[in-house]
Amino acid sequence: MFLSVFDLYKIGIGPSSSHTMGPMSAAGRFLDEIAGDEWPRPSGVAVESLSASLHGSLAFTGIGHGTDRAVILGLAGENPTTVDPDQMEAILATVRADKTVRPAGHPAYRFDPDSDLVLDKSTPLPGHANGMAFCAHDGQGRVLLRRVYYSIGGGFVVSEEEMQRLKARGAAPAGPSVPYPFGTAREMLDMAAKSGLSIAEMKRVNEQTRQSGEALDAGLEGIWAAMQACIERGLSKDGIMPGGLKVRRRARVLHDRLEQDWRENRPNPLLANDWLAVFAMAVNEENAAGGRVVTAPTNGAAGVVPAVLRYWLKFHVDADARGIKDFLLTSAAIGGIIKHNASISGAEVGCQGEVGSASAMAAAGLAAVMGGTPEQVENAAEIALEHHLGMTCDPVGGLVQVPCIERNALGAVKAVTAASLALKGDGTHFVPLDVAVETMRQTGLDMNERYKETSQGGLAVNVVEC
Repeated sequence: MFLSVFDLYKIGIGPSSSHTMGPMSAAGRFLDEIAGDEWPRPSGVAVESLSASLHGSLAFTGIGHGTDRAVILGLAGENPTTVDPDQMEAILATVRADKTVRPAGHPAYRFDPDSDLVLDKSTPLPGHANGMAFCAHDGQGRVLLRRVYYSIGGGFVVSEEEMQRLKARGAAPAGPSVPYPFGTAREMLDMAAKSGLSIAEMKRVNEQTRQSGEALDAGLEGIWAAMQACIERGLSKDGIMPGGLKVRRRARVLHDRLEQDWRENRPNPLLANDWLAVFAMAVNEENAAGGRVVTAPTNGAAGVVPAVLRYWLKFHVDADARGIKDFLLTSAAIGGIIKHNASISGAEVGCQGEVGSASAMAAAGLAAVMGGTPEQVENAAEIALEHHLGMTCDPVGGLVQVPCIERNALGAVKAVTAASLALKGDGTHFVPLDVAVETMRQTGLDMNERYKETSQGGLAVNVVEC
């Protein structure tokens, strides 16, 4: 099994990789299908209008997560990686006023968001909790083409047919052949022992079957630059975040206080925790505001990995640019194992799959750059994931704000603690990472749907009732 580091770390807009980046990409895929020749287009009949429906979690929390906006932008021809966040409101206003989308390379299509985009809370689609359907119509409103897509976490989108293949045991696409094809943590450790390579070194060799070393390094530098830029934007802004909860940004104020304490050399026994929290909150406040973030492995958990990496750079004298790449490669190896064997989707397994996975990835990355052996790295990931098991996804108001922003801060703290504990041992431990991953999968299956990104249980209802 091979999942590229660039599959896990995608640059896009907030507030949700499943609800924003995925649906926008799905809309783009639908436009490509309309323009293609692989569907039975009736002779002399043109596509005149488009419609879309959102199902499951996308319907229940679509407004709060910005899914409606993402679909409109996607049908207008925008891409989550390249769309300008500062231009999105103008694009949306134009579509709503004209009741038309004009994607590049296509004719104009009629599309009225008020009537042609439906949040269907009563009809779940069978493949996944994050389902959506797109239709192309002729001038009389007859459906010419209908396609179903699923947003399966981390910005990944699959068609109905691809989902069926993924669900068939053993039918998942193998991907390109790589020198170190590990699908489990046990396989990863066995290959590391046999080869004498670190996890990052094996991951690097695998990545270089798809691209040159120079391209890989440039891509990793781009990922870290985007993460850094997101932290800096989050630390520079204040005010109320959008959505109606009137939650105020806190990262800037907290950062200013920490900087003042730092300059005045005031003793602070909670210093490491405070810096981890402020870095993580900066990212997720920016995500909540719809800014540009990096899935790590999702938008809802985007603050954990960059916070831990920034913490390492700030506090450890041996931190260097090479270590940044090793951190990201190691983290991606762990994230790939979790996605392959369980899920990183909050709609599928709750927040244990988002912040839990991110914390495991960050713990592994930190343990690696701190000189940990592959066994210690695997131990660090297991500790972090184990202590997120059972965590629900219950966003208040369907917004990626409460408890999501603080949850990233705590995920970062747990990651550092997990790495520290693992590095103080020899890598021998009681619960293997593979067992923790499988437990997360089983827990997700048992978890009530109210606690899986539908905002129908937990804090999402009790805060409102209070």
